[in-house]
Amino acid sequence: MTTTFTLGDFQINWLQGGSFEIDGGSMFGVVPKVLWRRKWPCTDDNYVALADLAILVRTPHGNVVIETGLGNKLSDKQKEIFRLGAPWDLPAELDRLGLTRDDIHHVILTHGDFDHAGGITMHNETGEVELTFPMAMHHMQQKEWRDIRHPNRRSASTYWPVNFQGLEEGRNLNLINGEADIVPGIRCRLSGGHTRGHQVVWFHSVGQVGLHCGDLLPNTAYTNPLWITAYDNFPLDSVAAKEEIFKEATARDAWFLFYHDPHTLACKLDEQGKVRQAFAAV
Repeated sequence: MTTTFTLGDFQINWLQGGSFEIDGGSMFGVVPKVLWRRKWPCTDDNYVALADLAILVRTPHGNVVIETGLGNKLSDKQKEIFRLGAPWDLPAELDRLGLTRDDIHHVILTHGDFDHAGGITMHNETGEVELTFPMAMHHMQQKEWRDIRHPNRRSASTYWPVNFQGLEEGRNLNLINGEADIVPGIRCRLSGGHTRGHQVVWFHSVGQVGLHCGDLLPNTAYTNPLWITAYDNFPLDSVAAKEEIFKEATARDAWFLFYHDPHTLACKLDEQGKVRQAFAAV
């Protein structure tokens, strides 16, 4: 995608990290289908389409990629199960912007689920697994990394070891304990909810404010704080985090940046959670 969004001194692009389909009931949890399908369409067999659009932020202090897409390591069976649509294409997307994999200085993961962390590593031309961004420091929460390394029965199905191969704390992995600045104007903050170590990313540049909520706000259908996915491991924490975040974002007139929304890349919300300004994919 070539669409560029400007936030102060930051230039933001969304990169094709793949797309897939997933059961609508799992995405909307206890929300009745008669309600959620008004906001998000589904197929006849109840599947909804999700984009995986990695967020590239070019700042005066370095290039940052937030989320990494599905990667290119899925087996044929996995491609069938997840109804893979658009393929993962981050290296080619960077090339179209005049960048290489080595030009990425930081990678931020909101959490370790395969559809966010799959592109941390990639198959090279010989089929071997290597880091997609070998020069980058990768940032995630300590709690998330602990659960990745020691998953429970539920999380083992989404924390795939191959996605984290080659990450080593202190060398190319930075673990955050709650809140930390990555570069001037980009700050990570623990939110919990979707996973125990889920984090959100705040942006601030020249008086402009942005926010990426990861899977607390997958797309514009989830602007009601009570609407969360069935995949949220700590649902009440998700609701509380969204209420707090929305209140702060409204007060700061922040843009919400999306990862799973194939239509709306960024938006501002009013106090009732309605989209009042949107930046759409073209």
